[in-house]
Amino acid sequence: MARPKSADHHLKRDEILDAAAACFAELSYPAASMQEVAARLGTSKARIYHYYESKEALLFDLLDRYTQRLLAIIGETEAQAQRRKLDDRAALHALIEAFLIEYENSAAKHVALLNDTKFLNDAVHPSQRKIIVQRQRDIVSAFTRFLRRAYPQRLNDANQTALTMMLMGMINWTFTWLRPGGPISYADFAKQVIQTLERGFQG
Repeated sequence: MARPKSADHHLKRDEILDAAAACFAELSYPAASMQEVAARLGTSKARIYHYYESKEALLFDLLDRYTQRLLAIIGETEAQAQRRKLDDRAALHALIEAFLIEYENSAAKHVALLNDTKFLNDAVHPSQRKIIVQRQRDIVSAFTRFLRRAYPQRLNDANQTALTMMLMGMINWTFTWLRPGGPISYADFAKQVIQTLERGFQG
């Protein structure tokens, strides 16, 4: 008979994923070991292997949960915009603010998404990298949708990809220069991004 899962099974997985994300961000995915993840948790490798059969399985679960969270934020923002009867620009602003709040709280996971998806091995698990890459595309598509609604005169079929990536470039790499408690907060940076979209650098 299989041993029943403990009541805090998911909490333990969350702890492991947080520790793994921190190790991958600091050391790089190839350099980080399961031993280092275990050491960060103050536990043994055996405990980690109880939940994950390999480092790659750990990476996939981390990216799987994180991309699902980002897609959920998009859905939540759309629902909130409808409830609050926000106009299209206000809805885009709300999405930018929501993503930057998430990035502040999940910086190490975001590093893994940007840097480590390529380490999912298609030869071992053919679908895993496809799942994560498709979700990344879905996120980009959602930002394009929000942008086209907000600025219909600016976006067209020819420039929408470039302008979407311009916006995502502004927010996706914040982990490299923003720090909690730093001279500019993630919330303040969100306001700067919105102001730049609305008025450029003219103030």
